[in-house]
Amino acid sequence: MKKIIKISCALVSAVVFFASCITIQGQTEQPNILVILCDDLGYADVGFNGSTDIITPNLDQLAEEGTIFTAAYVAHPFCGPSRAALLTGRYPHTIGSQFNLPANGASTGKGISLKEKFIGVPFQEAGYYTGAIGKWHLGETTAYHPNNRGFDDFYGFLAGGHKYFPEEYRQQYRRQKEAGAKIINDYVLPLEHNGTTLQENEYLTDAFSREAGRFIQEANDKKKPFFLYLAYNAPHVPLEAKKEDLDKFKHIQDKDRRTYAAMVYAIDRGVGQIVENLKKTGQYDNTLIIFLSDNGGHTGHGANNFPLTGRKGDTWEGGFRVPMFFHWPNKIPKGQKFDFPVSSLDFYPTLNHLAGATIPQNKILDGKNIWEAFTSNQNPHDKETLFAMRHREGYTDVAARQNNWKAVKVRKEPWKLFNITNDISEKTDLSAAHPAILKKLVTEAENWSKTHTEPLWFDPLYLEQMWKDSTMATFNETFEIPQK
Repeated sequence: MKKIIKISCALVSAVVFFASCITIQGQTEQPNILVILCDDLGYADVGFNGSTDIITPNLDQLAEEGTIFTAAYVAHPFCGPSRAALLTGRYPHTIGSQFNLPANGASTGKGISLKEKFIGVPFQEAGYYTGAIGKWHLGETTAYHPNNRGFDDFYGFLAGGHKYFPEEYRQQYRRQKEAGAKIINDYVLPLEHNGTTLQENEYLTDAFSREAGRFIQEANDKKKPFFLYLAYNAPHVPLEAKKEDLDKFKHIQDKDRRTYAAMVYAIDRGVGQIVENLKKTGQYDNTLIIFLSDNGGHTGHGANNFPLTGRKGDTWEGGFRVPMFFHWPNKIPKGQKFDFPVSSLDFYPTLNHLAGATIPQNKILDGKNIWEAFTSNQNPHDKETLFAMRHREGYTDVAARQNNWKAVKVRKEPWKLFNITNDISEKTDLSAAHPAILKKLVTEAENWSKTHTEPLWFDPLYLEQMWKDSTMATFNETFEIPQK
């Protein structure tokens, strides 16, 4: 009898799952899409991914009512290039954005190539109200401003980081201005709304959550579906948190970890408010919520990437494998985990498909529409390879994952091979046991590198000379496999 009951339950689940897929394919109402991107959030720093010391009840509830992606990757292990990939659907190396834009005025006149149509453009053309809130980091001049890259509404800052308490950053900004500084630190510049600077009075994370609510209300008033890219600055340094949030984490003795935890909790609080905004305006059931981080957590600044090896900036899993979930009531599986690899590069084609939008003509995409594979619990990248690469001073780190296998090169060490499905912590190197698999993945990575373009900028600036001297990328050495 127990076996019959189990089979019946499985059949019911399959029918419900299939019915939800039919609903998506046949729907006439365009869905709202909310992408929530955190900055430097660790793999194990949310409850739904195993955190025991940081509480994230609102995120956990959404994750439990949706689908958790256990093998979600971004296209680069740090900030700017990862964001460029998400918003363009291109590996950053193929569009010249391998590095962060230089800080504190050094990036003037630079930004992601204007030939690239950002993800918001087809949404606009499909009748969506589009918004970007928070951190931009993809160009600071008019041509590269969010309002000119597919976003009707922008509230936030254009550079790569910012302080959190307005009473502090306003004072520092004023002091630098009064001292006649020609270059003012990016982290204290005033926030802006659609090109107009303003005086913000709330803690930065709270301000971004508030503005997300404002945007959602505006979309409702306009009677338009919305696409919102909510890019929190938290928990990126500087580590700054509100006292009431810190008080919830007195059990954490390490000061940095405690402050970091409070910053993550502020995100969770904000997401809870946003969910209430969606419910209040009657948009909750028709909104796909996607939550993820731009890269792995920085373990030197309070983050925890367990059980992954490495941290932000690495091609170990801890550098570019991130926590992620999808939530959409009655449209996607509830309480499920999706264990196949997916990439932030897939957002552009997948989300535009859901919106019924048309991809710009001649638009090159490095990701793919994963929706059908996702809703049928199939590997969307079967026999396809996902890559990551970071150029360092004098060498290049690379990773290539295909199905269960991952080849990785870090520092100037030989290539290693892992069965990443069974060995998520990358502890057992199988390169000697499977040399043919290693060679295949390294060859694919080398062929991929041949599609790259020259960087349009460097950060720090002195790296440009190293690049010109051919002492940086060192591809002639990167893809060598020593004979054993």
